[in-house]
Amino acid sequence: MADDIIREIKNRVDIVNFIGSRITLKKSGRNFKALCPFHQEKTPSFIISPERQIWHCFGACQEGGDVIKFLMKWENLTFYEAIKDFADKLGLKLKKIDFEDKTWKKKEQLIKINNLASEFFFYILTKTDFGKQALDYLSQREINQQLVKKFLIGYAPHSWDSLYRFFLKKGYQKEEINEAGLLVKGENGRFYDRFRGRLIFPIKDIRGNVIGFSGRVLDDKEGEAKYINTPETPIYHKRESLFGIDLAKEAIKNNNSVFLVEGEFDMISCYQRGIENIVAIKGSAVTKEQLMLLKRYTNRIILTLDADLAGQEAVKKGAEEAENLDFEIQVIVIDFAKDPDEAIKKDGERFKKLLKKPIPIYDYFISQAQKKYSDDDAYSKKKLAEETVVLIKKIKNPIVKSFYIKKIAEIVNLSEKSIENLIRKIEKEEKMKKRIFFNKKNSDLVNRDVLIQKYLLSLMFQSDDPFKIKEEIFKILEIDDFYFPVYQKILKIFFEFKKNDYNLKNFVEKLPEETKAVFDEIYLFATVEINFSEENFKKLIYELKRFSLKRKISQLLKEKNERNEEEIDYQLKKLIKEISQVEKKFFSL
Repeated sequence: MADDIIREIKNRVDIVNFIGSRITLKKSGRNFKALCPFHQEKTPSFIISPERQIWHCFGACQEGGDVIKFLMKWENLTFYEAIKDFADKLGLKLKKIDFEDKTWKKKEQLIKINNLASEFFFYILTKTDFGKQALDYLSQREINQQLVKKFLIGYAPHSWDSLYRFFLKKGYQKEEINEAGLLVKGENGRFYDRFRGRLIFPIKDIRGNVIGFSGRVLDDKEGEAKYINTPETPIYHKRESLFGIDLAKEAIKNNNSVFLVEGEFDMISCYQRGIENIVAIKGSAVTKEQLMLLKRYTNRIILTLDADLAGQEAVKKGAEEAENLDFEIQVIVIDFAKDPDEAIKKDGERFKKLLKKPIPIYDYFISQAQKKYSDDDAYSKKKLAEETVVLIKKIKNPIVKSFYIKKIAEIVNLSEKSIENLIRKIEKEEKMKKRIFFNKKNSDLVNRDVLIQKYLLSLMFQSDDPFKIKEEIFKILEIDDFYFPVYQKILKIFFEFKKNDYNLKNFVEKLPEETKAVFDEIYLFATVEINFSEENFKKLIYELKRFSLKRKISQLLKEKNERNEEEIDYQLKKLIKEISQVEKKFFSL
């Protein structure tokens, strides 16, 4: 049953259209390429084959698969969840699923526990006397009943084990309640509730599943943490989470921008007043994982963080991460309140006007430095230039970088060349600190050997006439010149086909299951720009033969003490003669 559903999904969902609706694709020969959406890169390494209905990343990820695997990675879903999602959209009925997805079962159980905990906290807040003080507090913060319900805000009573006992009555085991992050184990080995006497904000993923909680005290007492959060669990990872993303994602996409704030109240207050393309980070640091999630919806980030020192540092860290991912970054400077929540309550119209006039991030950095070093003497100018240049040198876009070099030069009354020299000086010092010594030459040679193997095989299998390419390659090479046994296995199966009987689909079906993922990678490899396209095809074949012969010579030398020396010497002479002929041919091309 599961195989039938999977086959139906693949037949009805075109991988190019599906992925192309989420990221920008560019035609490249018979395939498509793109910047990988799952890691940071500048050169496209993400390849899609419409013919094979597969994708593969040749960059940092080194992952690949079909349309189901893409959805799993895109939305962090289990296999079962991805199939169910497609089935629902295509109107397919899921019955008698004949496979066991343990990861999904674990995830489903933890989500179920969190949803139940959310209902418990919401009930305590809205339906019991225990929640009256918290409701009054929310009312003072201008959070109405409608918003309480929309965000499922709750309250954890002042009790050591009320939630724990609630779950035990429902038939849950302490181990699974603890795994969801809802309990704490004391020194005496007993469990008690993690959240006690706190407002509770459920944290959801982009699909609206409750994955964790943030608990805030009602009174800011000294020595007590204002917020405590769910610890890392199988479904909650602080670095990947954004409060409100489930509600904000469509508005972010429609506005092509997102406001990033620090706290739940900042997000809710803005959302309440019609600013819906807004999310809150967890803590004061913007992480790469959070930015990668936002990258799916927009390229424009507006940092609207607290006006304190921690907020300013968060702007710097967030800017660096966002710059690496090629975001357009801007900042809202709130000069009449400590945070967005206070600002919108103090003067909502003024705050909304501010939101319409964000400052480009590097203009913000420069203005901050000008306030800090306001004197007109040489040393103040030196400090201003050094502080701003450290940030400006990280700009990836050459036009934007040049613009700010000119701007700094004008402020400190120096030539642009002086600022560029300062950047080079700082970069040189940083390189000296980070320098790592390693045998790069050998490393590059090994990598080139493997790259040529993949490239030649990829050209052959992607060719309109694979047998013509095969004839050219294997005039010079043999199957064992390809180093990896799995490559040899794929070639041996290919060699079984006659030209008139061959088609790609039949060939792939004949491959053993354990080789199919490797073949998918090989098949797409030639689409990646690896600087071989301009090289002489025949020369690459001879170069690979050289690598192969050198490997064989090296192996024989290692075996010299273990086998008959005369036999080894004979084989060595034969190989040395052969490599001499190959090199003569190689250097003549």
